Amino acid sequence: MKLIIHRGTHEIGGSCVELQTAKTRILIDFGMPLVDEKREPFDSKVVLGKSIAQLKETKILPNIKGLYRDEPQGIEAILISHSHQDHYGLLGYANSNIPLYMSQGVKAMIEVSNIFIHNKPGMINAKVVKPWKSFKIGDFTITPYLVDHSGPDALAFLIEAEGKRVFYSGDFRAHGRKSILFKNMLKKPPKGIDYLLLEGSMLGREGQLHKDENDVERRIEEILRETKNIVFLSCSSQNIDRIVSAYRACLQTGRTFVIDLYTAFILANLRKVSKAIPQYNSDNMRIKFWKSHADSLSKAGHRNLLYVYNKRKIELHEINENKEKMLMLIRDNSIFPLILKELSDIKGAKLIYSMYEKYLTEEFKAKCDRKGIEIEHVHTSGHATVGDLQAFAAALNPRVTIPIHTFFADEYKELFKNAEVLKDGQVFNI
Repeated sequence: MKLIIHRGTHEIGGSCVELQTAKTRILIDFGMPLVDEKREPFDSKVVLGKSIAQLKETKILPNIKGLYRDEPQGIEAILISHSHQDHYGLLGYANSNIPLYMSQGVKAMIEVSNIFIHNKPGMINAKVVKPWKSFKIGDFTITPYLVDHSGPDALAFLIEAEGKRVFYSGDFRAHGRKSILFKNMLKKPPKGIDYLLLEGSMLGREGQLHKDENDVERRIEEILRETKNIVFLSCSSQNIDRIVSAYRACLQTGRTFVIDLYTAFILANLRKVSKAIPQYNSDNMRIKFWKSHADSLSKAGHRNLLYVYNKRKIELHEINENKEKMLMLIRDNSIFPLILKELSDIKGAKLIYSMYEKYLTEEFKAKCDRKGIEIEHVHTSGHATVGDLQAFAAALNPRVTIPIHTFFADEYKELFKNAEVLKDGQVFNI
């Protein structure tokens, strides 16, 4: 078997891994970069209007023969670990005949992205797989493992072929609402792993502000009780654990959780995965309509949903009249000024910033400061701590650990036994 990490040996984002046997080639993930060559944030809009040849030339698309829609198919399948853009965001350039293997939740989230984002994956040839149920692709036997991550229904993969066993960790953690999955993995890990491709997003970062999702929920609830004005929540709508934490905190404090149409649609799509996920018509939930979201749903043929969601619609004047009873989700910073313009007596309000702290810009901080809005960072990572990574690697006990999805690959040799650092594009014989 041969392994090629086309991108990800020394960076977070843009993950793309190829495995080859004598007869079969598969990919694991096909993500959009998060950073450019200077490690500055990658602007995903730069791909718009560009040809596959142009994107290969700029190295945004890896040069993988048989992958793209303008050439004969040479890749038998693509495994998608989870629904973050840095793991599936380039699927729109792949040959549409290539089957994509993913969980039900990931499929649901990709279908959402086809409606709301500009880099649309398009119609996908999705094959839904179930955790811990093995399936075959040519020479490969693949077993998906459900993992705890900030992206819903995320998977790791055990891949077997030609007498070798490779484990791809995907992105995972040990401190979310599904932490039992991590604990069970330590108790009953897959045996005889030859190579572990292990993510390391938390390497080089400071310790976590909040130890786990329960701690985050407690602090959100405290803030809702302490604050006598409106509270805003800035977080990803795809971080279902965080949405659940906010919703539960609202139930405990009698606040109304105001979401947008995008978030309502996500929650509805994930109903197929778990009936425990709160919905638009749950107690204490209301929906603020934004024109861009309504237009996107209508254009995608979901105009009927606007009538359904209209039963829970809330306008800014109603929010303004009941500010002290509201927790309002702010997913898009560009609409925040529009909201603040319509709200009176905003001084003393609070904004819960619940994402990676470096995404918080000085411009946004200054805007809140001018309005008298206090910002508090309340967050726990979607990725495993260094200690949990070490426990995970020790439990699987691979012959070799290979860094991926990290900016600090060279640290693996100190943290994990038998670490082998590769380069992007290197052909590695397993």
